[in-house]
Amino acid sequence: MSQDNPRPPAGQALARLMDLVSRLRAPEGCPWDRQQDPASVAAYVLEEAYEAVEAVAGGDAGQVRGELGDLAFQVVFLAELYAEAGHFNLSQVLEGVTAKMIRRHPHVFGGQALADAEAVRQQWGLIKDQERGAPSGGLLDSLPRAIPALTRAQRLGHRAARVRFDWSDAPAVWPKVREELAELAAAADDQAAQEELGDVLFSLAQWARHRGLNAEMALMGANQRFERRFQAMEALAAARGQALGGLDAQELDGLWNQAKALEKATK
Repeated sequence: MSQDNPRPPAGQALARLMDLVSRLRAPEGCPWDRQQDPASVAAYVLEEAYEAVEAVAGGDAGQVRGELGDLAFQVVFLAELYAEAGHFNLSQVLEGVTAKMIRRHPHVFGGQALADAEAVRQQWGLIKDQERGAPSGGLLDSLPRAIPALTRAQRLGHRAARVRFDWSDAPAVWPKVREELAELAAAADDQAAQEELGDVLFSLAQWARHRGLNAEMALMGANQRFERRFQAMEALAAARGQALGGLDAQELDGLWNQAKALEKATK
């Protein structure tokens, strides 16, 4: 951290949060919090992580701050449950991840020079493989199945690339995208269309990976834009005393274009 942007002390704030969680879990604490177990809290960790990602995509720093706080609370709470059971405590979690990040950044902490971000990514994968030792399964086995599908598609592509089962660059992926689109258009029934649609999305995720784009964030952004514009359509129609359900296709298209123009004008 540079002197122009000094790091504020966080230890006291973290200690207060840990004390708060301990108080909630105490016999005289909150009955609801005392009923929680790792499985129930894990669901909240996932929910808060999604909300934090959505806040980042929304671009509101104040909302990001709040969502990161909610996520931090769930992490501290989950660590407290394991500490109560005698497995580990939060200090061990933090010490462990700090040591792991130092191991995985020898180009920063070990004097090793790397040319670019791609070289860092490749080294990261090699270090992870070394840490795991002799693999107990295939190269893809350790990828979590609970992560969003587009994110997992890109992660699968990253793993396969370690053994050079990959396209050379983003333009090289486009023939595969066009091939899958053609197969989707020619699908004979719903089952075939479902499978071909998955292949299209998977190939597009690989194109995004080669471009350095995040497919999950891209789709999340598209969802948010559609939601904002559709809500603007509803507001425009209501201002005219109309309901969207009573408009024809041409009128709906006109409202959509107005909503897009209004959004562009307010940026």
